[in-house]
Amino acid sequence: MTIRILVVDDQENVRIGFRLVLDSQPDMTVVGEAASGTAGLELARHLRPDVVLADIRMPGIDGLELTRRLVGTGPRVIVVTTFDLDDYVTTALRDGASGFLLKRSGPALLIEAVRSAIAGDTLISPQLTVRLLRRLSTAPPAPADADALTVREREVARSVARGSTNAEIAAELAISAGTVKTHIANIQAKLGARNRVGIAAWAWSTGQAV
Repeated sequence: MTIRILVVDDQENVRIGFRLVLDSQPDMTVVGEAASGTAGLELARHLRPDVVLADIRMPGIDGLELTRRLVGTGPRVIVVTTFDLDDYVTTALRDGASGFLLKRSGPALLIEAVRSAIAGDTLISPQLTVRLLRRLSTAPPAPADADALTVREREVARSVARGSTNAEIAAELAISAGTVKTHIANIQAKLGARNRVGIAAWAWSTGQAV
């Protein structure tokens, strides 16, 4: 499978850099570029990429609004930006982004983020992880009670809150990656969480992540 990627960023040099990095991978190809959120939305609807890389501050609609409009329509959205404001991070992830990267994170993390998004995981720049988890740990508890989940689902939720990938959870619990995905889907449905970050937020705010 070749992962089809759309790059949406108002800086041409950034788009060129991303294309060079991603097109160098045997399983990835950049199918389009856009210099504004509005153009990116139209291209995404036309090209139907697997992954959209979106900057935040752009002409037209910004990357956060682009994320809101695209999540649930097909492509996974990864926000890649210079700005690491907490509000940007939490808004993007709670609205369904499949990752949040800082542009200074480097090409290796960009490639890993794309593959993680396709695998159903959420990758966050390491510089942001500890700060984000601290914020989640002080957020108001989600309404769902721990009893809403099975024992196994609580184990999976705790692993998600620790930042484990599906493969790591599978190895830790001695189950298949497919079973992990099923558990995560069930947990999201029971908690009303849009993604793994929603699960992590619930686990931290209810003390399940300890």
